[in-house]
Formats: sequence, C-alpha cells, structure tokens
Amino acid sequence: MADFVTQAGPLRGLVEGELAKLFTPEGLLTDADVPPGLAEPMRYALLGGGKRLRPVLCLAACQAVCGDPAPALPAALAIEVLHNYTLVHDDLPCMDDDTLRRGRPTVHAKYGYGQAVLVGDALQAAAFQLALTPPKSHAESAEFVSHAESAENAESGSPAGGAAERSEAEGVIQHSASGIQHSLCMALARAAGPAGVVGGQWVDVTSSPPHDEARVSYVHAHKTGDLIACACEMGAIAAGAASEDGSGEGSPRSLAREFGRSLGLAFQIVDDLLDGDDPAKAAELSILRVCTPEEARARARAATERALRALDALAAIPAGRTESPDGRAPSRPNAALALLRSLAEDQLSRTL
Repeated sequence: MADFVTQAGPLRGLVEGELAKLFTPEGLLTDADVPPGLAEPMRYALLGGGKRLRPVLCLAACQAVCGDPAPALPAALAIEVLHNYTLVHDDLPCMDDDTLRRGRPTVHAKYGYGQAVLVGDALQAAAFQLALTPPKSHAESAEFVSHAESAENAESGSPAGGAAERSEAEGVIQHSASGIQHSLCMALARAAGPAGVVGGQWVDVTSSPPHDEARVSYVHAHKTGDLIACACEMGAIAAGAASEDGSGEGSPRSLAREFGRSLGLAFQIVDDLLDGDDPAKAAELSILRVCTPEEARARARAATERALRALDALAAIPAGRTESPDGRAPSRPNAALALLRSLAEDQLSRTL
C-alpha cells in the first residue's frame, strides 16, 4: 500500500487535521456535557494513527463524481469515527481479546473493559451526528480544493485551476440537495447494522471450525466489505448522487458502491493470505479455510477486476448525468480516479 499512502498523502493529512479538530473547544467531541474522562479515551482511540483508508475513499469518490472532495468531509469523518468504534469493540476480551493495536495498548487494556464499551458506544453515536452535519462553505473548504487541484495539476502539468473551475467547485459545495444527509445516514446505518458490520461480526464470533464457503463469504462481505463500500457510496451521495431513481446499476452511486464492495473483498482476501502463515491465526475464519492460496489469489484478482470495471464505468458516465446545481458539468479529476485505481491495483501487489 506504499503507493497509495504516498498518493493519498494530502487527503490523509487533511483527514487527520479534521479529526483532531473534533477535540478542540468548538469540536463535536468536547461538548460541555461530555465528561473529560470520556473525551480522553475517545481521543486516544481516534487519533492513534492508521491508514485512514475509508475517509480517503469517501473523499476521492466524491471528487471523482463532482470534481471536489469538500462536500464529503463530514461523511468521511463519520465513516472513520464509526470504523474506530468497531475497532474498540473488536479488541474487547469478549471479542478478539487484543491488547495491542498499532503498537499501543488497546482502549480496554489502557482504560478498562467497561470504559472501552462506552467509548465505542460514544464513537458510534458521534458518527451519525457527523453524517448529519452539512458540508462546510466554500471558503472553509478552500484548503481541500487547493490540495485536490495541486494533486491533479502535478499529475497533468497544468497550472492551478482558474476562476471557472473554482466557481464550479463553489457551486457544488453550496448545493444542499434535499435528502443528502438522510441518504448518508441510511447508508451508514445499513453498513453498520445487523445486516452489515454487526451481522458479519456476529457470524464471525459465533462460528467455529470447520468453516464453509457461505460463512466465509458472508463475513468478508459484511464485517470488512460493507464499510469500505459505504465509504465510496457516501462519497458519491455527498457529491449529489443521493438518488438512484432511473439510473439503475449504472448510476454514480451504485458504481461507487460496487467499486468499494469489490475492493473490500480483495482487501480481505489479501489480508487472509498475508496472515496464512501466522500460527496465532490458524483457527480464525479465513478464505484459506475453504480454498487453496492459488484459488484465493485468483479470487482477489477477479474482485480487483470487478472494482476496476466499476471505476471505468464511473469515469465514462456522460458529464450531464452528474451536473452541478448550476447546470455546468463537473470535471472528473484524473487525480481522484488515479488514486482509486492505484488503491485497487495495489491490493494485489501486497502479496501476489
């Protein structure tokens, strides 16, 4: 994932900065009524590093649809806060019983079992509050636009975007389409709920060897894949693709979701392959319990190809299908599409 980490650097840096702002006096997670003892472990859980894969996917998907990542900032923070809630709970003694994450004690190891449960609960609720937050104004989002333009200009060799491009981006940011926040919350709830991450975790926790194909596929699709697919879908929704009426499987929203779903499957299969020689994980539910490494590699390649086909279809949608509110067709920045393509392709190079 080294290439992705490098290419996504500006967006990752912006996500880190915005996450930190949640804990400033004006931030969501330092409300006057939040006990200081709760804010501290929430900060510990959320600001402890990580690739920030999901929020970067959300921002890049938004940029690929409307030409600007800024409208997806609240959604990107929401998906990352929710993801970290799942990590806090996954680490609990009653689940995976991990005492280290990213080289540091897990939340329950540092603060206590009951405290970690409540930290996870608080992060989950905060995620939905973020999903309901309107995007920032153009002026407040200028840094996002600047970084996005710089990344694309560096790739294309063109000068900084002119007044027309900035005006176009401003029109997208200021647009407040009816139902966008509702659609974001519905997508997040589906991905997080009993038919999503919780359902996948339930099957994982309650399963014991011998594992079968259906069980492994369900856990891969829901425990891992749903949040990655949701991140991409939320990016498209924030860009204005809140509705799929009349668009069917070829809509920007459905194509972004399919890209994420296939990427998530490839991501998990590769993780299983990388863990294949770890004795500590020999009993875990894994693709290697139901097929050979060679077959698993073939599945990862097939999932990656599906992700790339969805991305190609998204890039090929006529501009009029995703017009900005002022009627002008948004650009499809090569930088955003290249980043998404690189992430999909780099999955295979992690082990194949």
